[in-house]
Amino acid sequence: MNLTRWSARLPGAQRRTAPQQAGERTPGSADAAGAAAVPTARPDPNRPGPNHDPGGPELSVHDVLAHLPALVAVVYGPDHRVGYVNQAYAEVFGRRPAGIPAKEAMPELADLGLLPLMDQVLRSGRTRTVKARRVVLPTAPDRHRYYSFVCAPVRAGEPLGAQLSGLTGTPADPPPRSGLAALAARRRAGPAAEVTGVLVFAAEVTDQVLVAERLRESERRHREAAVTLQRSLLPQKLEQPDDLRVAATYQPGGADAAVGGDWYDVITLGGGRTALVIGDVMGRGMRAAAVMGQLRTAVRAYARLDLPPHEVLQLLDGLAMEIDATQIATCLYAVYDPNDGRITYSSAGHLPLMIREPDGSVTRADDQCGPPLGTGGWLHTSGTVALVPGATGVLYTDGLVERRNEDIDVGLDMLDRTLGGPAGPPDVVCARLLRAMGVTPEHDDDVAVLAFQLPERDEHTADLFRVASLDLIGGSQTAARARAFTTGVLSSWRLSDELRDLGVLAVSELVSNSLTHGIPPMRLRIRRTDRRLIVEVTDGDDHLPRRRRAEPVDESGRGIAIVATIASNWGTRRTPDGGKAVWCEFRLPTRRAL
Repeated sequence: MNLTRWSARLPGAQRRTAPQQAGERTPGSADAAGAAAVPTARPDPNRPGPNHDPGGPELSVHDVLAHLPALVAVVYGPDHRVGYVNQAYAEVFGRRPAGIPAKEAMPELADLGLLPLMDQVLRSGRTRTVKARRVVLPTAPDRHRYYSFVCAPVRAGEPLGAQLSGLTGTPADPPPRSGLAALAARRRAGPAAEVTGVLVFAAEVTDQVLVAERLRESERRHREAAVTLQRSLLPQKLEQPDDLRVAATYQPGGADAAVGGDWYDVITLGGGRTALVIGDVMGRGMRAAAVMGQLRTAVRAYARLDLPPHEVLQLLDGLAMEIDATQIATCLYAVYDPNDGRITYSSAGHLPLMIREPDGSVTRADDQCGPPLGTGGWLHTSGTVALVPGATGVLYTDGLVERRNEDIDVGLDMLDRTLGGPAGPPDVVCARLLRAMGVTPEHDDDVAVLAFQLPERDEHTADLFRVASLDLIGGSQTAARARAFTTGVLSSWRLSDELRDLGVLAVSELVSNSLTHGIPPMRLRIRRTDRRLIVEVTDGDDHLPRRRRAEPVDESGRGIAIVATIASNWGTRRTPDGGKAVWCEFRLPTRRAL
């Protein structure tokens, strides 16, 4: 370390107008025991100043270090014996006796973890640095400051080493000329670059540390606010369908990652059908979370229209362009229909739905995938995949499988293998996937996982899930046959008389409406679950009936109004074959726990 430029910049340092002649000495310069004069800065002829003294002496390294506000200590030898500490160091840690090993005389160096670094400096001759170490003031244990420390090599052949040969104590108590001088003399025959000691330099960075802490605290509060916003926009409690078991988990990115726009939802559509949704808004921060909330709200609204998945994404695509054309989002929308045991799905740039079969094999539903939302001009399509009893499916965002410097197919293959492992309920599946895929609280991306399962029914539960259907063929006797069929089915299912009568009335009105306004093929389907009774009538006409007020003189128009009055819920939808379905539900009494 060379301090030749420091002396000319210290307050009170005197300038020289001419270079020193060979052999010339000045008062205060180092003696003949190997001391070297410190070169001076070039004078500024335009600014002479009142203290300008061409014949004044140069400052020694001793004077330079004594004037520094930074903490300076010099040690020598393999056991780091104390050679010098400046006044600033003594004010913080106290005076240190010369010639004593640092581990005995300077315990603060050991507490700060500097002794191993000083050993490295002696061996390698390279500078070592540690930043923002906390220092408790000995005179005020309840107060502390922060310092950054530099441990630099001292070589006898350099001006600093030569001048420090005679300085082995504090400025207030200079000891005899031993120590570093003797060590330098013994090593003078060796290489000039050989290290004889270590200079410890500490600059206070308390203000910078406090500013950084305040910044981190502000960032933490902003991130907590964003996470709180995002969690408030996610479902607080998942809807639990009759036929499916569902569970979901959301893991925000680590402390250094801003909150993202991952989201999921489960929506019961009525008629026993369930929508499963997952999406991801690209980007970070409050904006991504806000866009996510708008898209999730829109999905729930579009889902109530009971549209096919690709039509829901088509509407969502247009909305995404209106919200923010620069914000890219992906979404996968799937609907499970227990009547045919299949999932109908459509994807806008999202990762594929994966389904684990009961035998452990995994199916990727990745054939119906269009571009992300907000691109416009794309006609989305829907696909179907079977869901058999005992199967488990997962929807997930890219944070689960995507890693830096790694192809995403590697993550997808790992997820495939993990999902194909031991089966379990959906909440266990979510936890297992996060653990196996290495998702921790420090993960650098948000992760959302939605798992669903079609359970296998045992003999007891199978009795609570029944389906019966009747093709509506014939003329004027069709409605009567439908009523008789319904009476027999509901009686065999041991439902109450009141519920049986309501079911028969609903069937009569829906079948009559279909016979009047619909076209073949027509079909009546009756389902019961452990929680509700569902009546559904389908026909080949795509005109959706609506509830309206019938005037006293009207001969028709009261069927849907009657159904809406007696049922707990009702609705209509278009079917994939171009027809329609009209359904209604009745809640079953809650079964008492045995």
